[in-house]
Amino acid sequence: MKQRRIAGLMVAVLLVFATQAQEVKRAWDTGEAKEKQTQLWEAIDARPVPDWFGDAKFGIFIHWGPYSVPAWSPAGTYTEWYQNWLQSHNIFGNNNPDKDGIPNFQKNTYGAESSYYDFGKMFKAELYDPAEWADLFRRSGAKYVILTSKHHDGYTLWPNKEAQNARYFPWNAGAVGAQKDLIEPYMTAMRDAGLKAGLYYSLFEWYHPWYQDKSQKFIDKHYHPQFKDLINRYSPDLVYADGEWSDEESYWRSGELLTWLFTESPCKDDVLVNDRWFKGSRHKHGGYYTTEYEMEGVDSDKPWEEIRGMGLSFGYNRDEDIEDYNSSQTLILMLSDIVSRGGNLCLNVGPSADGKIPVIMQERLLQIGAWLDVNGEAIYGTTKWKRDCQWSKGNRDFNFKEGKAYIEGDYILKLTVDPIKGKAHKEMFFTQKGEAVYTILPEWPGQSFTIKDIALKSNAKVTLLGTGKRLKTKIKGNNLEVIMPAFDPAWKLPGEAYVIKLGAVK
Repeated sequence: MKQRRIAGLMVAVLLVFATQAQEVKRAWDTGEAKEKQTQLWEAIDARPVPDWFGDAKFGIFIHWGPYSVPAWSPAGTYTEWYQNWLQSHNIFGNNNPDKDGIPNFQKNTYGAESSYYDFGKMFKAELYDPAEWADLFRRSGAKYVILTSKHHDGYTLWPNKEAQNARYFPWNAGAVGAQKDLIEPYMTAMRDAGLKAGLYYSLFEWYHPWYQDKSQKFIDKHYHPQFKDLINRYSPDLVYADGEWSDEESYWRSGELLTWLFTESPCKDDVLVNDRWFKGSRHKHGGYYTTEYEMEGVDSDKPWEEIRGMGLSFGYNRDEDIEDYNSSQTLILMLSDIVSRGGNLCLNVGPSADGKIPVIMQERLLQIGAWLDVNGEAIYGTTKWKRDCQWSKGNRDFNFKEGKAYIEGDYILKLTVDPIKGKAHKEMFFTQKGEAVYTILPEWPGQSFTIKDIALKSNAKVTLLGTGKRLKTKIKGNNLEVIMPAFDPAWKLPGEAYVIKLGAVK
């Protein structure tokens, strides 16, 4: 019945799209576009988010392109922004980065006459094996993957004629560097592995002449036709837009483009989009909502997703050392925290220019996968319970971003296993599936622990996931004490966190 209701709603929304899109197109010449845009986005916002996304909980982001050749920026900054750092002599990030760090690195490493565009020729992808990627992602427990088809430098990972617009030289993987289509085998490999295959797409390009002039040619001759070429070729399950933040919808006309996507494209019935389509659209318009190196999430009925790297870069950064990478415990607790609040974690990997995923990133993914093999029941397909966590006593006023551009991953340790003196910490996280509530414990609780304000049905079983061990409980007023067994190393439980299943909660 649920699927029928969704299908019926989809038909109604598509009919609105068709009508509103035509009216918006006519309105450009009459000055009525703003009102029509509002109506069109109301229709777009009403489009249901596919169930698979809310159930998936864990995805993989991949940032890969010419910036993967130098693969360097000061630790605490984004390497995929290398071109911008180089040409603007400006930079932002954590650790007070030197604004001339990238220009000096470029000169000293590649020569004073070198250019960012030289990296296109050096981006060979000679060891690229998407089937190997897909196997790793499947073993990590991820359910979907998103690859950067084009970042803000404008280089496309597929053979695309628009990428050459106004540049007068080839700027795509089919013509320079790898000299092959890098997206088609990715799409095939991910789907063969049972993973949803998504594509990231940057609306803007830093140094495209038409965009710098804010010419409408950039929209009519570049953005819209290039986007359509990407969709028509690969029919992705998900489109992650980005780079929208400087310009209004009156410039981007993304509503028109999404109308085409949802009514005429080869993936019109099933494709999912995010919320980055024009200035001010985040957490307001589109499909699911997105956050980036944040901790608060989004308080909304819409599904949402946090994206971040294993360190503080999306593109592979050779300046990041072991202490810059989050531990498996950090990443698993972060995943548990995000899922308890109704979100997804999309964790980034940055392959090197040859196409290999760095070993430390592989290790982290396999560690997450090992934990999910035991405890995935508490993650996949769950929803928020009446509360996301249980707090200890103490002050809950935190500011992990003070003096920083990005919230570093150790915030979750300070909220759990390494609390700040005088501050509260999260003793446990909760997720729900049907009548069952899962309690995710950041540490082994000892002989017993207490869950506040909870009641079980008389037939409820309380078990420790990964062991099948049934646990005893005691009712103490409105609270429930769970009696833990002596820890048995033979269980071989992953030590990042432990899960207690409460079989039937009132």
